Amino acid sequence: MLLRRLRWGLAGVLVAWTLVRAFGLERGWPLVPLLAFTPYVALVALVVAGLAAWRRWWPGAAVTGACAALLLALLAPRAIPNRAPADAPGVRVRVLAANVAANEAAAEEVIAAIRRWDVDVFSAVELPPAVVLAYQRAGAESLFPSRALQPRPGYAGTGLYSRLPLAPAPSLRGTAFVFAAAELRAPGAAPVDLMSVHPLAPTDAGATAQWRRDLRLLPASGAGRPRVLAGDFNATFDHAEFRRLLGRGYRDAGEQAGVALRPTWRVGEDLPPTVAIDHVLVDRRIRVVSARSVAIPGSDHRGVLTELLLPR
Repeated sequence: MLLRRLRWGLAGVLVAWTLVRAFGLERGWPLVPLLAFTPYVALVALVVAGLAAWRRWWPGAAVTGACAALLLALLAPRAIPNRAPADAPGVRVRVLAANVAANEAAAEEVIAAIRRWDVDVFSAVELPPAVVLAYQRAGAESLFPSRALQPRPGYAGTGLYSRLPLAPAPSLRGTAFVFAAAELRAPGAAPVDLMSVHPLAPTDAGATAQWRRDLRLLPASGAGRPRVLAGDFNATFDHAEFRRLLGRGYRDAGEQAGVALRPTWRVGEDLPPTVAIDHVLVDRRIRVVSARSVAIPGSDHRGVLTELLLPR
């Protein structure tokens, strides 16, 4: 009797998780941070369905198999590339989104890696004044002659570094952290609005409410100038709030490249990263040539390095 209750209890948890994810029903803490682990729950459902079939527990196999099938169907688009063809027209720009973890000691390594990757635009979050000075000493000013920086103590600062000309643009109001913004004026391309994005992490009930406000304050794209949002969103595709943001005129560069299931946080402590919360979101008029995650020296995040095709 106890075993029967346990197995039906596990099946019930998988059904509840699947319904919450499929219909975007997560509300508040702790459901919001838990939903980031949906890819692992899909694998658990698949294993449970297989074991249930092996044990000839057909009702459980049917229920958990249906959960696995639906969750895997929701995950699959993130692994199917839809990149721009090699000969697609447009102006190529390489963009790096990186949470630099307020680590000034890693400045020289970060700038050296950016040189190797031939980055045109670098969106940095968790950028305090000391890191800005460390990057300056490491050669960031000569590498990136245009900058729109909003350093703040602790983890609240963000910044945009660019080889290409930037024009000033207003930051958002009402977000927990400051989001640096600028207009990119790449030669031969239409002007593009850039924003370095870092919503508050949903670590408790109050922070989760602010996380939702931060994401909802982000501007839509699709009308006027194309827009690129790059940074640590503290959100994955399994969050309804993130999918709502995508529906306001954006594509995720990682999804377009078929790599959106690759996790970016948390790096270190002898464990691999577990969730994909760092993103580059682009206006639907911008094509994605490539995207991949890269190691950021001194950070507990992997960065997202993308090559974009801006409209002429």
